[in-house]
Amino acid sequence: MSTVPPSVQLYTVRSAIADDLPGTLARLAALGFTKVEPWGFVERVDEYAELLPASGLSAPSAHAGLVAAAAKDELDPIFAAAKRLGVSTIIDPHIDETRWITREDVESIARDLGSVADRAAEHDLSVGYHNHAFELENLIDGVPALEILAGALPAGVVLEVDTYWAEVGGVDAPELLARLGDRVQFLHVKDGPKTKNDKEQVAVGRGVLPIRDILRAAPQALPVIELDDHEGDIFTALEESLAFLEKIRA
Repeated sequence: MSTVPPSVQLYTVRSAIADDLPGTLARLAALGFTKVEPWGFVERVDEYAELLPASGLSAPSAHAGLVAAAAKDELDPIFAAAKRLGVSTIIDPHIDETRWITREDVESIARDLGSVADRAAEHDLSVGYHNHAFELENLIDGVPALEILAGALPAGVVLEVDTYWAEVGGVDAPELLARLGDRVQFLHVKDGPKTKNDKEQVAVGRGVLPIRDILRAAPQALPVIELDDHEGDIFTALEESLAFLEKIRA
């Protein structure tokens, strides 16, 4: 099981960030977080560059639409912003579902990510991919498309497995992580009733996900707490999530 303190995906607190970025980061730090995973950071890089260290926070990973940006020749601003924030791995959070149907489709995604990774390496940055449910629901010769991707990716491109969406997609998350091995360097850890209704997500440890087994299956990966949405107070859910993970890591 990972002994590394967990990070938090800032999409979880997007509404609070829209209202008060400095206050939101300070509040996360006060809860006990030391790491965050930004998204939409290029547009606010000046603010993040000042506020993250001021809040005692680091950002080892971040989300950005890398493949889409590459198609528009817009990677350089992403790389520059990531370097400025001390990000080491940039993770593409979504590639359109229509590209995950055939083996040829998935192999083309792997080539695209590999090309981005070659560009990123020039800046001493790594590249990863984050799944939703459809990459597991879509089977190619009986194998989830995400696993086809893992087999086609060049060395050095990593995965951030969203364990909740993997389970929603019909795959046992701990077993998936065991099959993917060290390719997995980040985990999105979330909980709930395993439905596609984001608002039904709850604090980690209060749903049906096998969180302990998930963490044991990928001890090399950095856990990143995320809630896509939540019916209650999001900061309370994050506090409870962090407390649960700290308890089972002890």
